Order: sequence, then C-alpha cells, then structure tokens
Amino acid sequence: MALITLRRNLCHLSDFRMHGALAALRSQPVNHVHKVAKKRLCPRSCPLHLGPFKVRFHHARRKEFHSENGNDLRPVGEAMFSDRDSFEQNLENMDEQVFYRSLSNFTSSEEVLSFLSTLQTLPDVLAAGALQRICEMERKAEAHRLPKEILENRVFQALCIQFEQEPSNLSNTGLVTALQALTLLYVDPQSSLLLNLVAECQRRLQRGGLDVHSLCVLGETLIKLQGPESTTLDLIIYQLQGEKLENFAPEDIVALYRVLQACAEKADQHQAFLNRINNFSLSLVPNLSPKSISQVLTALVALDQTQALPLVLKLGKYAVRHIPHFTSEELGRVLDAFIYFGHHDRFFTTALEQRVASLCLTLAPEAVSRVMEYCSRKQILSQPILNAVAETFVCQAEKFSPRQVSELIEPFGKLNYLPPNASALFRKLEDMLFARFNSFPPKTLLKLLHSCSLIERHPVNFMAKIFSPYFLQQLQGEESCLDRLSLAQLTQLLLTSLLECPFYKGPKLHPKYQVKSFLTPCCSLETPVDFQLYKSVMVGLMDLLGARLYFASKVLTPYCYTIDVEIKLDEEGFVLPLTADEDVHRRIALCIDGPKRFCLNSRHLLGKEATKQRHLRLLGYQVVQIPYYEIETLTRLELVEYLQRKLFSQNAGVCW
Repeated sequence: MALITLRRNLCHLSDFRMHGALAALRSQPVNHVHKVAKKRLCPRSCPLHLGPFKVRFHHARRKEFHSENGNDLRPVGEAMFSDRDSFEQNLENMDEQVFYRSLSNFTSSEEVLSFLSTLQTLPDVLAAGALQRICEMERKAEAHRLPKEILENRVFQALCIQFEQEPSNLSNTGLVTALQALTLLYVDPQSSLLLNLVAECQRRLQRGGLDVHSLCVLGETLIKLQGPESTTLDLIIYQLQGEKLENFAPEDIVALYRVLQACAEKADQHQAFLNRINNFSLSLVPNLSPKSISQVLTALVALDQTQALPLVLKLGKYAVRHIPHFTSEELGRVLDAFIYFGHHDRFFTTALEQRVASLCLTLAPEAVSRVMEYCSRKQILSQPILNAVAETFVCQAEKFSPRQVSELIEPFGKLNYLPPNASALFRKLEDMLFARFNSFPPKTLLKLLHSCSLIERHPVNFMAKIFSPYFLQQLQGEESCLDRLSLAQLTQLLLTSLLECPFYKGPKLHPKYQVKSFLTPCCSLETPVDFQLYKSVMVGLMDLLGARLYFASKVLTPYCYTIDVEIKLDEEGFVLPLTADEDVHRRIALCIDGPKRFCLNSRHLLGKEATKQRHLRLLGYQVVQIPYYEIETLTRLELVEYLQRKLFSQNAGVCW
C-alpha cells in the first residue's frame, strides 16, 4: 500500500504539462466494469488546514458498474446518492459504490477535489476513477489544458504523484484507468507521469499479468497515444486471442471491437478472431446499451463484416427498442450501418418516425441528414419523417451546411413526395440558394436542383447559371471530362426546360454535354425493366396481337428515354408493324413497372419514373402503365384480357 503526505507549500507537478499544439487525443467514454475494494472510507478527524493531508492507495478487487452515457459510473441497480450532508455524516458506512455515485453527481472538477479532501484513505482504483472524472469534466468543458487552480490543487497533486512515483504498487485496473484518464486531455506524451504509467503497463503485458478488461482498456489507450501502428497493440490483440470469450464482459467485447476497428487495415489477419467474436456477441446483444449497440455497428462497418449479417440483424432488432435513447450521434451511426449493410426493418422505421416526428427540431443537423439518407437509400416513403424534416428546414434552415441541405432535399425528389408545406419549403430553399449559391459545391448544387425538378419544382431561376460555361468548368474540375451522371442530370434539366418551362428563354446546354440515353449501367436516370415481368408481358402481347412483329421492345427514343414496349397505331387505330415509319398516327409507350420502380412496400412511383412518364406524355406518347401488382397473379388468359383493356377501349375491337 502506497502512502503519501502532502503539505501546504508543495509545488505543482513540473512534469504534468499540457500542450495545446499537440495533436488532440480523442476521448472514449468510460463504460466498463471497475474493480474496487469493499474497504470503507474513513472521514478525516481534523480539517485540512490543521495538518498534513494523507492519502493511502489500496489495491482492490473487481465490482460491476454500469454506465449509460459513459460518465455515469454508478453500480448496476443502485439509486443515485444526492444528499451531500448525509453522505459525509455516514462516511464510515460508505463503500466504493457510494463513492462512484457521488462522483457522478458532481458537476465540476472543483467539487470532486473538494470531496476528496474530506477523505483520508483511498483505494487506487477509486483514485483513478476520481482522476478520470476530473479529466472527463474538463474534456466536456472543451478545455485544452487543465486550469491552473486544478494543477496547483494539492489533492490533485497527490493523485498524480502517487501514480507517477509508485506505478508498480497499483492494481491492474487502477493502472490502466489512470492512464486512460490522462489521454482524455492534451497531455504531453513525454511527461514522466505518462511515461512511467506506460512503462509499467508494458512490463505487466510482457509478463502476461494483465486481465482481459485491463488489456482492452490498455489497447484503446495506446491507440490514442501511439496510433494503431503500435507494436505493443499487436501483442495485446495476440494475448486477447488466447483468452476465452466467456471471460469477456459485454463492455469488454465492445471495447475489443473498438480496438480492432482502429486496426481495420489488418482485418484480414484477424478475421478468424473476428468470426469468433461475431458469433459470441449474438448472445450479448440483449445486454448492450444504446451506445454500445451503435459502437458495435460502427465497428462492423469499418471492418467490413458483411458475413456477420445475423449479428447485424439482431443488433437492428434491439436498436428498435433503444431509438428513444440514442443520442443524435449514435442514431447517425446506426443509420450509417443499416445503409452499409442494406438492412431495413418496418418496426425500426416506425420507431424512427416517432422519434423524428416528436424531436426533429432538437436533432443535430448531421443526424437529420443521416435519417434522410437512410430513407433515400432504402427508398422508404415515410410521410411523418419527410413532413417533420420539411418543417425543421423551414424553421432552422440556417443551421444546415450546403451538403446537409442537399441531403435533406434530394429524398423529396427521389421519393416523389411533396410535403404539406411545400410552398414554404421551396421558398426557403430558393432564398438560401440566392444568398449562398457560391458556397454550394458544383456537384452538390446540380444534384439538389435536379431533385427539385423531379417533383415539378423547376429551378428556372438557376438554369442560366448551371448551363453557363463557367459553371460547367467548375463542375468538371480537374477531371478530363464530366462524369456520366452529371451529364445525364444536365441533359434531363435541359429537357425539362423545353417541355415544362417553355417560358424559359435563357442559355441552353451545349450539345457536347448532352447524353444520348438516360439508361446506363452505372448511373441511370431510369430503372431497367424487371426481366421476369417483361417476359410475362411479352407472352401476353403476342397472344393479344397475334405476332411479335407488332410491337418493339426497349426502344431508345430521340429524347434519351428508353421505352419498355412501343406499339404504333395508324390514324384509324390499326396496329402497325414495328418496322413501319410512315402513317404512324399514335405511339403507345408501355411502362412495365416492377417493384424497383416504386418506393419500398408501396404503390408510389419513384421521382425519376414519374418524371419519365410525364415527359413521355408531353412528347406525345400515350403512356400505359402496367404495374407489377396488377398482373403478378394473373393467368395467361387473364393477362391477355387485362392488356386488351389497358391498350384499347372496351368498345373497340382489337385491330392488327
């Protein structure tokens, strides 16, 4: 047991320095199981100013503590202790549980130090926990260095001196917790305090004397101090691989995921270990906090664990229950993971709708962007979410960056949806574009304006700018040519100006920037026809018209659109052969719309498909929509009758 005595004239630690110019060491909230002693803490028999202040550091045994937010280090199942006077009066009957609860109640470092000054003996794990709480609160206050009054406080000095001068007397948990605490701030990596703690950790690591929890904490700490290329980190992972996963607490498994995430470039080397962890983690999911679920999902993305789909699905199932408790950052991470793994769940969407609809005005802009990206990528037409986001943008447009504005507006166009406050929404957007046009990256701006045109909110006031040579040069940047998607979007905007905005008399898009087809494999403005549905309709048409020569398939029009099936009629309504070019009075465009042309689990066309059909009508085609949900259960005879009703009036005979 280490014992130190502090006197009033003790100078501040010369080796505990803060350097704001050093790279920031990112903090990770504490969320693990602490080892603490059952030893009672005794009150001081005399005030601090009457004599020397003594702190004894005791070795400790392990005890379970739970944290929901990373800072609340109270034991599981314990009530919060809030009465300070009662606390001091009952100090003789207090154990480490009350100590941690009291730390959680304090709101400043000064309160923690004042509390510590009332104690005479303190186990090393509790001392490390107090040091950690101080660093956490200063981190939250965005302090780049500890305040002078903290550094010169003799209780704080007592903590640091003990950890610096006698690290070999510390327990494993006390050692790694103290080291972890110091990485929360801009501590000089060359200070003797840090160097001594790191050296002691390395000595114990070489001897194999660190338990699973200490290895996990040390691994995360060394990543912050030395980076993922640390050779010591490789030894930590090697020792963890030799441990039985049954010995890991849930918090240790989450920490292990974070360690491996930092070494994502070595994921292939650790894949066998990752497979074991992924399978074992299935049983731990019910015990994970919202924060832990978001961290595991983030690690699975970084490690590209696409084979761990059962774990992703189970995490998604329990994420539904935690949606009200996720922070904005955690919710964003969960949505990013679902987008990455292609996961969606109607129960999750319902819970997300409730969260966004009730709290959208309080969500961080990045979280709102992630919610909209999730809906857009999964093609989820959620009116509660879209309406809430539209209202938020109208009320708080100034808090969104240009990228976030684009991510908010694009789903409205993609999902072909106008919110109830559409007029106010697009008026606010137009005002923002007028005020901040040059702050929008060219490609972001083009995607934004193109999305508006899909829902007939045509950007007429900005077409002259985006068709100008100056903007096109900015759009191209340093590339040898414009990308295919940008060219297609520009071409469709030009077509929109010609068909839907005849009053627009400004500059047109130069022909060299115009594409010939909107249907391309990599970046299409049309959805390819569903092959099985297409074959079924082909059979029905041949039965109806009598021969294959009376209709054409996948016809590329002069207007860049590809028609699934085209049928030509003469002036009297007779069907003409597909090779006929003369006497064509009317053209029928069949749109064979499979599930991918609709929003998810709905009968609502996507914006690009609605725009295609709108443009085809304006170009003179008779558009006949054949949605999958109307024909997928029909027999061959029923399909022929259905096509006859769709293509020809009920009173007229079929002519060919």
